[in-house]
Amino acid sequence: MQFPDYRPRRLRKNENLRRLVRETIISIDNIVYPLFVVGGKDVKKPIASMPGHFQMSVDILVKEAREAKATGILALLLFGIPDKKDERASGAYAKDGIIQQAVRGIKDTVPEILVITDVCLCEYTSHGHCGIVENGNVLNVLNDASLELLAKTALSQAQAGADMVAPSAMMDGQVAAIREALDENALGDIPIMAYCAKYASAFYGPFREAAESAPQFGDRKAYQMDPANADEAIREISLDVAEGADIIMVKPALPYLDIIYRAKQEFDLPLAAYNVSGEYSMIKAAAQAGWLDEEKTMFETLTAIKRAGADIIITYWAKEAARLLNK
Repeated sequence: MQFPDYRPRRLRKNENLRRLVRETIISIDNIVYPLFVVGGKDVKKPIASMPGHFQMSVDILVKEAREAKATGILALLLFGIPDKKDERASGAYAKDGIIQQAVRGIKDTVPEILVITDVCLCEYTSHGHCGIVENGNVLNVLNDASLELLAKTALSQAQAGADMVAPSAMMDGQVAAIREALDENALGDIPIMAYCAKYASAFYGPFREAAESAPQFGDRKAYQMDPANADEAIREISLDVAEGADIIMVKPALPYLDIIYRAKQEFDLPLAAYNVSGEYSMIKAAAQAGWLDEEKTMFETLTAIKRAGADIIITYWAKEAARLLNK
């Protein structure tokens, strides 16, 4: 059937009409705010490559959580930087570890906000890799030994009060190991947001400064995904779903919108996408140079991620987005 008289511009004539027929809606309810926590007191150290973000001690982090809640942000994702690192990542699962302290501090002060904890070893290992490394050879990451520590980490974080855990190490079987540990310790109601399709991306650079987690040798290509592969992402997600993931994730977001779209078509689970540090920082830098309008570019970016199929967006623009969405 032909509609020769249909003219799309009729629905674009003013902002109210455009809003009325808008297909993709960004809501603060679906945005997660990542934060970096360190030891000490009254610490708010700027992250040079991520303007507007800081390494914060627990007392400052709690204030930030309270402010985030006041803007309508529902969820935080915490990354910890310990005072000391070792080859066994002992700070990751210590009862008084930095993340455990942060979770307790937030829950004591802002109990309503959802606290999600990253479950990985890279911030806590002296070598900066996401698992236990044998004889300094990154090709010999000990997968099963790493699973034991990842499960201990997730359990410790949940016992401290985390509402959800998010394993990001890309070790085979990490979701199953964590699910078993939680279930066996009467924490079966704690959901898992799994970094299922996490690519070995160049867009993580600023994050590695923020989390002090850059590998001291080699790279992470042996356990993170090849950017050239798409079918492999679907297989990785399938494995995590079978192991008990409650939410699946694609990371990064912008260079992998096709993966987000495919994952949303293939799986009937909530889908998160991580708008990573490099995506944030390159737009920040261009905006500071006067080459881009940051606000417009931010919303176009978040809209693209949402339009591709993401139900949840983890983004460093969370506070800016909340402020603008609340206008």
